[in-house]
Amino acid sequence: MGEASLAFRDLDRLLRPRSVAVVGASDDATRIGGRPLAYMLSQGFAQGIEGALMPVNPNRATVQGVPAFASVGDLPQAPDAAIVAIPGEAAIQAVADLGARGCGAAIVFTAGFAETGEAGAAMQARLLEAARPSGMRLLGPNCLGLFNATLGYFPIFSASFENGWPRQALPGMGGVGIASQSGAYGSHLFAAARDRGIATPVLVTTGNEADLGLSDIIGWMAESDEVQVIAAYAEGIQNGPRFIAALEAARAAKKPVVMMKVGRSALGQAAAQSHTASIAGDDRVMDAVLAEFGVHRARTTEELLDVCYVAQRGIFPKRNSLGVVTISGGAGVLMSDAAEAVGLPMPPMPEEAQAKLKALVPFSSPLNPVDCTAQAFNDMSVIGAFAESMVTDGGYASVIAFFTQWGASPSMAPRLRAELKKVLDAHPDRIFLLSILAPLERVREWEADGFLCMEDPSRAVVALAVMGRFGEAFAQPAIPPETLPPIRLPARAPNEADAKRILDAAGIPMVPEAACQSAEDAVNAAEAIGYPVVAKILSPDILHKSEIGGVLLNLASDAAVREGFALLMQRARAHAPEARIDGVLVAKQVVGGTEIALGVVRDPVFGPMAMVGLGGVFIEIFADVAFRRCPVDVSQAEAMIRSLRGFPLLDGARGKPKADVAALAQALVALSRFGAAAGPRLASAEINPLLVLPAGQGAFAADAVLELTD
Repeated sequence: MGEASLAFRDLDRLLRPRSVAVVGASDDATRIGGRPLAYMLSQGFAQGIEGALMPVNPNRATVQGVPAFASVGDLPQAPDAAIVAIPGEAAIQAVADLGARGCGAAIVFTAGFAETGEAGAAMQARLLEAARPSGMRLLGPNCLGLFNATLGYFPIFSASFENGWPRQALPGMGGVGIASQSGAYGSHLFAAARDRGIATPVLVTTGNEADLGLSDIIGWMAESDEVQVIAAYAEGIQNGPRFIAALEAARAAKKPVVMMKVGRSALGQAAAQSHTASIAGDDRVMDAVLAEFGVHRARTTEELLDVCYVAQRGIFPKRNSLGVVTISGGAGVLMSDAAEAVGLPMPPMPEEAQAKLKALVPFSSPLNPVDCTAQAFNDMSVIGAFAESMVTDGGYASVIAFFTQWGASPSMAPRLRAELKKVLDAHPDRIFLLSILAPLERVREWEADGFLCMEDPSRAVVALAVMGRFGEAFAQPAIPPETLPPIRLPARAPNEADAKRILDAAGIPMVPEAACQSAEDAVNAAEAIGYPVVAKILSPDILHKSEIGGVLLNLASDAAVREGFALLMQRARAHAPEARIDGVLVAKQVVGGTEIALGVVRDPVFGPMAMVGLGGVFIEIFADVAFRRCPVDVSQAEAMIRSLRGFPLLDGARGKPKADVAALAQALVALSRFGAAAGPRLASAEINPLLVLPAGQGAFAADAVLELTD
């Protein structure tokens, strides 16, 4: 992370400038070139510092009351940052001039570049070339801009601020930084967060990402003082290693990342032939990468805001548990269902604590959810006692109090706040969230006391569960990447027998087998291996043999093997006349194993990804798979295996003997290390099925495919 981390810091001239030039500055505060200047003047950017704002306009002596300059060359000093708000060719020249003047970074509003097609992409390449000689960084083109509200710095032309400026964080709360590839949606997130009462000190939109991308902004936010929570909106990631470095920087800084990643397209479906590649899809890979670094992937804007809102509190329990105190038994059941759905533990209160609460309110239900009933409002100290007991006796890391409209009652809310505030102040390491219905001004009073407030208790449970997953991720030690000796691959794609020899050398056990060129060779091999055997077409060009009848099972005699050899050769010629046929593979027929698929697929962004899933013909039907970047260690391999919906098949479901999960994990580790060491020529590797025998008996590959590229 060291070198990448240092590189993120070079964005300070863009995001914390002391001076800004506006090329294409307008006197009209409603125009694209006028809004940023008007915003910064109104918000006091570098107030009192002469030359901090430098409009460039050849037709005016002043712009919005600020002395203007006819050209970039006329600027009295090199600006830290500059806004470029002029059309295409002129924008390219402006970038070159700014670089020559010593400008540190340019924010290019101008559209008409790569988003328009090939001609625009060529223009964008020229734009980047114009900046390179000076080392000036570019944001955009075709971007909406950014803001750093802590400095009054608003190089952005969004109209969102007509309805309000970014909020300041409440005491004890952190600010949420927004990084978005979409300008319009980024400003939408800001406005929605503002209206929700969430502080957003920094917003950056990246546009076409000719130079700086989303990864750079996330990395800078990970190291910044302004931002404690990172919200990101992505349509696609271009630089996988840079993105991973940014996520690692955020995790190291213990800053939660909440991301909306839109767009779901299959990875290389037209070219991919292996099952692994065809079911991977960049969306599955993205899920795996985000999960690896503890990033929460939000499916909706509402969910993103919920998680950011709770994360502002900065409490991320490594071992999360939920305690619920409620005045409604029905709401308690609702929250229990929600907690079970997201895997948030709700252990019962200790028996002694239950007895103590029962003595306070005999008709209460003190298990968890703890239903103190509405009668407790006759004596507010009872509610305080219940809440205190849940924390001290129950030990819950997260607490939800469901008080519905009581939280807004003028006659009840002040006394209720006073009681609960005592508990909150005594336990600053716990998350206290109220599910109440209240006017905004009443909610703000609760929030000022340090409480989180949400109307929907089910959404509250989901957000609290995410805090625990952040805590688990932050507790993970940083593991330096392992350097593996490179593996030399053959010049062309191997057949099944050769692929198995390569993978066997990599540490993956194989079913006993022999490649046979004739029927007599097949009979001799079958007798040596022992009946019954399996016979398969041997060809590097026929990957899915079962689909053309290229696999024969239960061959139990010499005659059956001879007939099978002839049948397989006939089927190969009939169904794939152009394919290379290297003979027939005769293998021991293993019985009593669970069929699992292992694979490696090279993602164009993130590189080789290891896969494990339910095997045989079911892999594409059920797509019950788990992915992780190569290589994986044993604990990571076991976690992948246990995450499968079909894991009970390996764990003794319906009285079956438990499978050798340890051997399966070792095979997955070996294949992932092979994938990491094989280099970019390995397009995919697949073992399907891997036959996992009962515990202690091992796991053996029955089929293997290696796809290579030029």
